Amino acid sequence: MIDEKAIATPAKTKQIMAKYGLSFKKSLGQNFIIDVNTLKNIVKHAGVTPDSTVVEIGPGIGALTEQLAIVAKHVVAFEIDQRLIPILDDTLQSYDNVTVINEDVLKAEVKATIERYVSQGEKIKVVANLPYYITTPILMKLLTEKLPLQDITVMIQKEVANRMAANPNTKEYGSLSIAVQYYTVPSVVMTVPKTVFRPQPNVDSAVLHLKRRETPLVHVKDEDLFFEIVQACFGQRRKTILNNLSRHYKEKLNKEQILSILKESNIEPSRRAESLSIEEFAGLANFFTQTGGR
Repeated sequence: MIDEKAIATPAKTKQIMAKYGLSFKKSLGQNFIIDVNTLKNIVKHAGVTPDSTVVEIGPGIGALTEQLAIVAKHVVAFEIDQRLIPILDDTLQSYDNVTVINEDVLKAEVKATIERYVSQGEKIKVVANLPYYITTPILMKLLTEKLPLQDITVMIQKEVANRMAANPNTKEYGSLSIAVQYYTVPSVVMTVPKTVFRPQPNVDSAVLHLKRRETPLVHVKDEDLFFEIVQACFGQRRKTILNNLSRHYKEKLNKEQILSILKESNIEPSRRAESLSIEEFAGLANFFTQTGGR
């Protein structure tokens, strides 16, 4: 049964927007959810419990925040849009376990904020409906800043979610798949039709669950070089890894040197990047480190 008092209903969302004269900001990728069941399912897939401290990004008018606050111990929400702060104060006034921070999460000191609100040793959950246009920068910031994360559950563009969870030898598999899987175990846990949003986006969405690995999937001697090589190999998908690496490293290494590295790595030069596993990329990067290909 739908709670008619919940924020995430068409009538309540319309009422809140009319009360504050609020319009959607396309520049911030704002699409508000108007379906309570969708939000409850996100909270369920995120595994939120009364012991959970949750970080939310882009709470909007508080639809997902409300459903998180009903279950979680504490919700810390980052909202970039100044116009929404008084609205959130209003819509979430019944919940004393919500802290709203008016900051751009991409510029915020997220680690310092987390340390302010969680006890030492506690791991947090990130749960969010992310704007499509900055999904990747936000997730990579969360994954690379050594935050005390247990997992991340986000609603994002379905196509991007599939790319992040993709396996080798598929058209979705690429440098983004490897970057995400290096740090996490990804799984697409539900798909979400465009009809549950206002305004409706042009594409369907999916909820992606990222379980943080205790240690990265593979051991690499130089993380920056590892990701640089992955990007270089996928530079032009239809070209072989030999051609892509030769093009990228033309100022440092000649083709014979790259051929030698590939041979030592037991990787056939004629292969394309999409056929290489993360383990193979790691081995390749480690041989590059040894030969000074940096």
